[in-house]
Order: sequence, then structure tokens, then C-alpha cells
Amino acid sequence: MTLEILQAEMISAMKNKNKTRKDTISSIIDAVKKATIAKEGRIEITEELVNKVILKEKKTMQEMIDTCPISRVETLQEYKEKLAIINEFAPQLITSPIEIEYFIHALGIELTKANRGSIMKELKGKVDMAAANKILGGMLQ
Repeated sequence: MTLEILQAEMISAMKNKNKTRKDTISSIIDAVKKATIAKEGRIEITEELVNKVILKEKKTMQEMIDTCPISRVETLQEYKEKLAIINEFAPQLITSPIEIEYFIHALGIELTKANRGSIMKELKGKVDMAAANKILGGMLQ
């Protein structure tokens, strides 16, 4: 996903007077811009950075849904709508155990407990981390 696509989608939502969609995409764009500010100065906005931010926003919204009381129906519905919008832009993560195992082998990193952190770091943003952790744990035993 690129920042330009997000900005175009936000403009489209504004034209269609879809406030929820516009606000959700706008918050993603703001988060991307904030992520470019580092101690060393500004960093370049890459597709990888945008995807990383979108996944973080997705996780945050899922946590909001999980912690929202069931009695707050309207708020819960709003969170679910926002999550659906975020999911439109989120990169598709590999979830199949066979594909994850293949991806781990393709990294070329030796499968040892000492290398577990390095392997997980390489998988981040590409595969479902919960599934990868479980599969990697089984492979290292």
C-alpha cells in the first residue's frame, strides 16, 4: 500500500461524504506521517512503512473491539466499521502453516533457538505472527 493510494481513497471518501471512512483513512495517513519522524531526522515513506503502520492500526482497532463492553452497541459497531475499512488496506498475511514453514526455510537462517528472534524479525509483517510462533516452536523442538 502506498501513501498516494491512501490519500486518493481519502479524497474519494470526502467526495462521497462518507465521514467514517474519511476519518479512518485520515488517521492512518497521520500515523504514517508520524512514523516518518525519527531521532536521526525524517525517514522516507516506503510501502513497507505504510504496511507496518496499517498493521499496527489494525491491531489497535482489534484491541478496542475486544475491550469494548458489549452493552455499548453503537461504539462497538463504529469500531467494527473502522476495522473493516482498515482491513481493505492491510496487507494479506500468510496464515497457512505449510506456507509459513516454507517461508521460514526460504529465509536461509539456521533453525536454532538462538536464531529464533532473528527469524521472527524477518517474518514480521509478512506472516501471521501467532501462527508463526507456534509453528517455529514446533520446528525447534
